[in-house]
Amino acid sequence: MSAKKNDDYARADRAARLLLSKTKLRPRIGLVLGSGLGAFADEFESATRIPYATIPNFPRSTAIGHAGKLVIGKVGGVAVAAMQGRVHFYEGYSMKEVTFPMRVMARMGIRAVILTNAAGGINTSYQQGCLVVIGDHINLHASNPLTGPNDERFGLRFFDMTTAYDKTYRGWALAEGKKLGMAIHEGVYCILNGPSYETPAEIRLMRSAGADLAGMSTVPEVISARHMGIKVLGISCVTNMAAGILDQPINHVEVLETGERVKTQFIGLLRAVIPRIAEDLR
Repeated sequence: MSAKKNDDYARADRAARLLLSKTKLRPRIGLVLGSGLGAFADEFESATRIPYATIPNFPRSTAIGHAGKLVIGKVGGVAVAAMQGRVHFYEGYSMKEVTFPMRVMARMGIRAVILTNAAGGINTSYQQGCLVVIGDHINLHASNPLTGPNDERFGLRFFDMTTAYDKTYRGWALAEGKKLGMAIHEGVYCILNGPSYETPAEIRLMRSAGADLAGMSTVPEVISARHMGIKVLGISCVTNMAAGILDQPINHVEVLETGERVKTQFIGLLRAVIPRIAEDLR
């Protein structure tokens, strides 16, 4: 085993130990709260907030709408660890840096993650502001986060991605969303590098491949989480319709405004799903 592999594991372990030293809680559920959705962590009970800048080797988010803090607290009595914002490949980070927080969560004892994001709607049946449970993804990114030497302490070199997004968790999210009267769907998420939004021709290509959503995040985290045996639930907020769907330009202010408008619904869904996942992990 190379020194670099030892370093990857040791760095994640060191960061996890520091985080756990800040609280008596031992969360088993992790959350990544995407653009405009970080407000949920402000509502945690018994919360400890740790800026990314104070966590060893933790990448710092530079994207607008990402607070850059890891919050450990309780949601309805369930201990959780939430990232208020993530880092992206387009910010100049390597894929290993993008997925380092997932490594840290695994070393903290996290066994299931809820990954959220803001996405562009490709499926014309979607409306701006609706929520979509991710059923599968298409990776059109430049690289895979597991490229390079594999450390089997994290996971196997080759592993199955047939059910990357847990089928049971998806069913719970859809059922709870319908109970709450939400416009909620299930769809396929497609990732590209960013930071520029996709062209109409690229959106047509993705639609022909079966994509319902387009975005610039989440998939590397899913791959890394499944590599380590962590269960995944992914939920997108359609903050804008993708290029060419509507006869209007796309801007990031609109993304943040839509996230703010639907955050109450989004938080309601997370509060409903978290106890069910916690029960599954017992």
